[in-house]
Amino acid sequence: MKHVDAEITEIAKLIDHTNLSQICTTDDIDRICEEAIKYGFAAVCIPPFFVQHAARVLENEPTKVATVIGFPMGYSHTPAKVAEIQRAIVEGADEIDVVINLCAVKSGNWAYVENDITSIATAAHIRGKTIKIIFETGLLTKDEIKKICEMCNKSEVNFAKTSTGFSENGASPEIIAFLRAHLDDSIKIKASGGIRDLKTARNLIESGADRLGCSTSINWL
Repeated sequence: MKHVDAEITEIAKLIDHTNLSQICTTDDIDRICEEAIKYGFAAVCIPPFFVQHAARVLENEPTKVATVIGFPMGYSHTPAKVAEIQRAIVEGADEIDVVINLCAVKSGNWAYVENDITSIATAAHIRGKTIKIIFETGLLTKDEIKKICEMCNKSEVNFAKTSTGFSENGASPEIIAFLRAHLDDSIKIKASGGIRDLKTARNLIESGADRLGCSTSINWL
């Protein structure tokens, strides 16, 4: 039994405890912050509106404050994303999860996509913050994913994240392994979308995931 408890403790350290509902409230954010402290989660991932509040609640706690930018569609103009990132950092965000411009990807405008990723990464790194690039892999071809991986490698982002959880398909061992094969070793992988039990979490970690985005983990830990 002790080895099971130890495993759960280690998995908890990899979880971004998430509530990105469009109708979540301050009480909901207080609750996930309390749960994050209790379980030892890596971060809480919350809407930008609540960053300042969560930063106060988690002050002096090891749990990080993560938020999302250009979420969930990703087609905000790059300067708007950069401005959102800067505001989130000022308000206390430690980690920033940003959706790439999928419209630009599907239009084959790779110069725009590369500039988008580079600008996003620079805005976070210049303040010493962690940047996670959200691919939305369920909407992409393997060739598109490979090209985005190459751009992430050049921009030295901190994490590649599989999906928003708001679109088709979430994380899978297969897509995690594919990302791992095409990303530099220095770039970590966040699996997100459809992680609803311990078995799935284990499989994703074994496939190469370094972080898990979960909204229901307290039900199965």
